[in-house]
Amino acid sequence: MKRTILTNISEVVTPEGKNALHGKDMGKVKRLKDAAIVLENGKILAVGPNETIIKQYVEEDTVIQDKSGSCVLPGFVDSHTHFIFGGYRPDEFMMRLKGASYLEIHKAGGGIWNTVQATRNMGLDEMVQTGKERLEDMLSMGVTTAEGKSGYGLDRECELQQLEALEILKKEQPVSLVRTFLGAHSIPEEYKGRSDEYIDFLIKEMLPLVKEKNLAEYVDIFCESSVFNCEQSRRYLLAAKEMGFGVKIHADEIEALGGSGLAAEIGAVSADHLLMIRKKDCEKLDASSTVATLLPATAFCLHKPYAPARELIDGGCAVALASDYNPGSCFTNSIPLLFALAVIHMNMSLEEALCALTLNGAAAVGKADQIGSIEPGKAADLVVLEKPQYEFLVYHTGKNIVKEVYKDGNLAYSKR
Repeated sequence: MKRTILTNISEVVTPEGKNALHGKDMGKVKRLKDAAIVLENGKILAVGPNETIIKQYVEEDTVIQDKSGSCVLPGFVDSHTHFIFGGYRPDEFMMRLKGASYLEIHKAGGGIWNTVQATRNMGLDEMVQTGKERLEDMLSMGVTTAEGKSGYGLDRECELQQLEALEILKKEQPVSLVRTFLGAHSIPEEYKGRSDEYIDFLIKEMLPLVKEKNLAEYVDIFCESSVFNCEQSRRYLLAAKEMGFGVKIHADEIEALGGSGLAAEIGAVSADHLLMIRKKDCEKLDASSTVATLLPATAFCLHKPYAPARELIDGGCAVALASDYNPGSCFTNSIPLLFALAVIHMNMSLEEALCALTLNGAAAVGKADQIGSIEPGKAADLVVLEKPQYEFLVYHTGKNIVKEVYKDGNLAYSKR
């Protein structure tokens, strides 16, 4: 690949490091005005003042691309999504607006089971095609790496098919994918009233099969009332760790069960949701390396209080932000919405929100040493804004201001 230099950048704004940033360090970003970035072989070779970079790095066949009037950021990392699914649930969305709770809908036979039935009826080709369309939309908002979960099959065949679709998509489109097996997303109808037996099935049959076929990097579980309790979650995730998987946990979304504290105790890479987290579990996360992945669009769609981002950050926790893109509780993948909710409603600074959607999001999928910041040696995953300052991410509220996206040094998206 030829050397490419992005020149005359109004400003480059990025967190720095190869690990998640904790607490007050999340607010420390590098802001370099009148800058240039050197891209070579899919990596960032150098970043610095425009004039200095041009003098040191221009060669005979160097490609120069002028980015005057633009701010450049690291590619966004959406570290919690459920984008492989069939069907839609608009009626349930309207039911919730009229007062029905998520668990009430779930207990009445609605909720996730509607999506399970629709997803089981999908073929592999349909999963891949719809997944590709959704990823194209995510890319247009600056997402260069995303986590994708299974969890809408809840049986052997469909769970494996969802993971196979993710494997195909890894090869057929530019967004990097991290695969998570979420077979413990709910209790399937076939195991109703026998949740322990379903956990046994997952441990004895599904985890070895997923590992053998190399279909997932992570294993996740929905630790919640009427689904899987903390002891079941502990047993399941420890079994997954013993098999070599990284582990994540849906925790304390609807009730304060202590799933976030469990995540810290067992060394989970992330504890996600945390709307109802208790103070003692905040303290456990603060003292751990587990990333607290907050999903403000879910709280927004469910009309629930937001997770305590300020308390977690002030306590020294590493916080990430992600979309929770799914057809039930959060049918949105809007990065502009995430920035607006985090800064306007969760009292995060813009610098903290940027860190949470880049470097800390990368840490939540085990890739902070490779992506998430604009530094030499990291992947050349970049977002070029159509505005000169990164404050426009929130100032132009809810507007997608992404002009171009570079993935591994190649132009992967350009706004028409």
